[in-house]
Amino acid sequence: MEAGTEQAPGLTTTKAPFIENARSRGDLFITQPYDQYSEENHQSWRNLYARMGERWEKYANHRFLEGLDSLGLNGERVPRLSEVNQFLAPLTGFKAKPVSGYVPAYLFFDCLGRREFPTTITIRDVATPDYLPEPDIFHDIGGHVPMHTDPAFAETLVRFGKVASGAVERLVDLEDSDELRERVASNMRAMARFFWFTIEFGLMRDQDSGTEDDLRVYGSGLLSSHGEIQHSVESEAVQRYPFQLEWVVNQGFRIDRYQPLLFIVESFEHLFDEVNRLEEWMEEGRLDHVAPGEPTISAEEIEISLAAAREDD
Repeated sequence: MEAGTEQAPGLTTTKAPFIENARSRGDLFITQPYDQYSEENHQSWRNLYARMGERWEKYANHRFLEGLDSLGLNGERVPRLSEVNQFLAPLTGFKAKPVSGYVPAYLFFDCLGRREFPTTITIRDVATPDYLPEPDIFHDIGGHVPMHTDPAFAETLVRFGKVASGAVERLVDLEDSDELRERVASNMRAMARFFWFTIEFGLMRDQDSGTEDDLRVYGSGLLSSHGEIQHSVESEAVQRYPFQLEWVVNQGFRIDRYQPLLFIVESFEHLFDEVNRLEEWMEEGRLDHVAPGEPTISAEEIEISLAAAREDD
């Protein structure tokens, strides 16, 4: 490094002072301090983007590939969210909204309903491209956001966000009790499972392929994983079933392994219809007592959700 120059401090996941300071202040929604990205951060983005290209072409849903083109993402540097939003907002009204880390479920779902996608600004360490202790900007911008350019998918995401936040709002006027909290936890668990098996790890038939068993990936957890995107479509270790709502909302999952069970929808219209069915089940109380297990909904998460829903009520 030349004398008189300073290296950017970096925004590496789990190692960024900017994020630690924001969290210590309780700041959830933040700005993207672009000048803090280090050359290593940009190299990490270059490496991740370059190695995913061939996998995306082979396994990704064509709407995702069209979204990449629409966003004009630069494979050479970490994207500026302001630039991403300039391309994204005119297409579907969505925008990436920078956050300092984990967003409580109710607040996350509420953002989706308002066409805002909470977006992590840190990026994984260049030395560990496959290790992801928490979401990073490659997962969010490289995995999620290209799908947000598609009107059918965007409307489904907005619809889901309103249904999911509505699940808590439906219960807030009930008598304050342990039973209330159990029902809130059950609804939140059902919504998290639906999101996981669709938006994060969903498979879809390729309507344009002419081949009945030709699958494509639309779930962002798969679209941002070099290893799992191929594994999800080709591995004999994966159980793949037609989407079944009663199974999805009662099926636990683990985040620390390749997924052994995935669900297939026929189209984005099919997915939208399933969100409508999810709302019907929620309003009928059929999500008030889903199967226990993962994901665990903490007492703190329940209280945050109830407080936020009462404030919005």
